[in-house]
Amino acid sequence: MDNHISEERLIEIEMAIANLEHIVDDLNTVIIAQGKQLELLKKQNSYLLQLCHDNDIKPLSEETPPPHY
Repeated sequence: MDNHISEERLIEIEMAIANLEHIVDDLNTVIIAQGKQLELLKKQNSYLLQLCHDNDIKPLSEETPPPHY
């Protein structure tokens, strides 16, 4: 009878390990997707910063007031 209990426990452990492996695979997929999204956002941010820099936007304190002032 001890063998029967040990076999059931072994099956439970194997199922738990398989479940954990599935969770790790899912998390890995999410991490890869987030990494790709982060790279895209970095490129977009860099592009927008360059665009702002290229337009030579002055701080508000340095802007010439409109003619109606």
